Amino acid sequence: MKNDHLEASRLRAELLEAITPHVPFDGWSDPAFAAAVTDIGVDPTLARLVCPRGAIDLAADYHRAADRALAEALKAQEFQGLRFRDKVAAAVRMRIGLVDAELVRRASSAFALPQNMALGGRLVWETADTIWLGLGDESRDYNWYSKRLTLSGVFSATVLFWIGDESPDHADTWAFLDHRIENVLQFEKIKGGLLRLPGLRGVLDTIRAPEPRTAPGSLSARGETP
Repeated sequence: MKNDHLEASRLRAELLEAITPHVPFDGWSDPAFAAAVTDIGVDPTLARLVCPRGAIDLAADYHRAADRALAEALKAQEFQGLRFRDKVAAAVRMRIGLVDAELVRRASSAFALPQNMALGGRLVWETADTIWLGLGDESRDYNWYSKRLTLSGVFSATVLFWIGDESPDHADTWAFLDHRIENVLQFEKIKGGLLRLPGLRGVLDTIRAPEPRTAPGSLSARGETP
């Protein structure tokens, strides 16, 4: 039973690989999921067991796989001599470069559905968190939230612009990204002024970042050591 979660992860990875050729035609949908199940010859009941929401679970896996790849890329990246705003812009560009525009376009439509909006928002937040952590953010107070909130807005808006951008080398997208980051910097200036309001700083100082949670099935969650 110890390896059940590994088997489930392996099957989800196989389903993700199998569904991607169908997504440009059928979206992240039940027909695309059924086609992936048929392609790899897995029992449909087992497929639904590891992916209860079907294709939406695989769309989330696609998004999170790109986040993991970005985290690794940021570890090896040197940003010497760059302003911090340029580091953020570079990280967003790196993240966008890890995905296929058509698969993301289809995912955007799927996550816009009411039943999937909460998951879509959580995925964007996770990407913002990945970028901030990769750039060395160590904030644990209210800034932890404000940084991720503003970057989530920048990232989601830039991605939506990117999937419709037909300019050479996506030059218009990168100009849009720079403009959005400038807006964030202006927000930070306004926030600095608001912090001088009587009593507000004391309230904000009570806000703390969430403690890291142990992933279900991990050794530490079971009280075991490696």
